[in-house]
Amino acid sequence: MKAYVEDFVRSLNTESPQSELRLHQLRSLVEIIAELAVSRVDRDELGIAANALAELSGAARLFSPWREHPKLTVFGSARMKPDSPLYDMARDLSERMANRGWMTVSGAGPGIMEAAAKGAGREHTLGVNVDLPFEQSANPYVDAETRLIEMRYFFTRKVALTKESLAFAFFPGGLGTMDEAFEVLTLLHTGKTTPSPVILIDTEHGHFWEKWLEFMMDSVIADGYLDEQSPCLFQICHTLEDAIAVIDRYYSNFVSFRVTNSHAQVELRHPPTPEQVATLARAVPTFAYGDGYRCDGTTVSFPFDGRNYVSVRRVIDEMNLWVG
Repeated sequence: MKAYVEDFVRSLNTESPQSELRLHQLRSLVEIIAELAVSRVDRDELGIAANALAELSGAARLFSPWREHPKLTVFGSARMKPDSPLYDMARDLSERMANRGWMTVSGAGPGIMEAAAKGAGREHTLGVNVDLPFEQSANPYVDAETRLIEMRYFFTRKVALTKESLAFAFFPGGLGTMDEAFEVLTLLHTGKTTPSPVILIDTEHGHFWEKWLEFMMDSVIADGYLDEQSPCLFQICHTLEDAIAVIDRYYSNFVSFRVTNSHAQVELRHPPTPEQVATLARAVPTFAYGDGYRCDGTTVSFPFDGRNYVSVRRVIDEMNLWVG
């Protein structure tokens, strides 16, 4: 079987030359398919594997032309009516972000998803719909020909909704919205996605997210299931001005984050001063051991074992204070 895999990968490279990294990844995919072919996996399980791969590859093709565009994913209730103030806020948020050069990613259905697509417009909206018997066809504000993908599985849909985006906005919603909110926060908490701002948005006098936060503080954090500093991963906002300000502030200095050779590296827009690096060590001493915080131009590095992404977020927040 290994020889067949190598022959197939070699033929792919002959027809369309690939980089070494792509060849390695393609070989891994072909090996998985070959293993499934000779295994005792039943037809239903093969179907799940095939559908999941098709949906993830379809999402990759959908997003590929827009990879260089910053993206905001908007979540919220499919039941939100057009006469709701929250509908207006979701529409206006996406419109304002589109005017700033951002694209909106949404679930492509009704309610908040429709409002977000309507505000951003068909040219600035990418839709990731899910096939449900009771809801939901794609809303008319998503270009179904070039900017929409239909998915069967929620887990592949969540990958598509989160993988490409640089910011996440959550409006009130039900089980689906809660699932998506906890998914995004889990990814950020465990470092499975790039550190990004999460905004929980409500009307001026709304209490949806405050009640949610009360549960998190009084039951989840108070009982020791989550670190007490974890709420730094999100902000509650009651105006669009505040929500947009959160995104602007987050990217006022922060550019990117990566981990190599047990060290984290944060790329900034502006080189820090020695005084600012010293202040950072005092504000977030978690990573001040060993070599501590080191600066090379606009890159700040520090020892990192991949465990504490909440403190990484605190580092980024502190660095953003250095601007303005």
